[in-house]
Amino acid sequence: MVRGGTPDVCWRLMDAQYWAGSRRLARRQRIFVVADFGGRRAADILFKPRPMLPLPPPCGEGGWAAAEGDRTASFETGRQIPVIHPFQCFRMRGAAKRQEETAFRNSFGLPTDPFPTLLASDVTPFAFWYEGDPKGGCIRFLTETESERLMGLPEGWTKYGADGVEIRPLQRYKALGNAIALPCADYIMAGIYEVLADRAGKEE
Repeated sequence: MVRGGTPDVCWRLMDAQYWAGSRRLARRQRIFVVADFGGRRAADILFKPRPMLPLPPPCGEGGWAAAEGDRTASFETGRQIPVIHPFQCFRMRGAAKRQEETAFRNSFGLPTDPFPTLLASDVTPFAFWYEGDPKGGCIRFLTETESERLMGLPEGWTKYGADGVEIRPLQRYKALGNAIALPCADYIMAGIYEVLADRAGKEE
């Protein structure tokens, strides 16, 4: 932070994967800068601990969020549970070059692997199979809806433009690859609201 009159400036690196509570979001590191031109409240906005707002529901009634992972037992839903792990292309290439069988298998994703950052220039693949049937799995790409979930956005958030016209899938992927994760933005906006509300209360 820089403090010496106005503006009062603070900055912070925030990674979306740590801002989702029990939900699973993609890795997304972004630097957020807050400047207060009327006081010394930038630190209160950007550094003060506060509860995270709940994320939008991951799916419609009777469905489940594929991108959320394999955190629910089969008997709780009455259907097969998809196991979803990020697919590590670079890990696979390196393991194949070194002829390391275990590392090659691990390239299909470990339970502890965060989802890679969504890119505007590419669509992220991941390993998908059903519980108890790993041989029946496949490598596939994220859908637009799964990409929205990994950013903490409501489903269908990027489906239509301001004119009501449906947006092409490629443009939706690009928009999500250039976006910021919703939980990080919520945290900062909540801080701005707190300091403005506090000032308004003092002025009254």
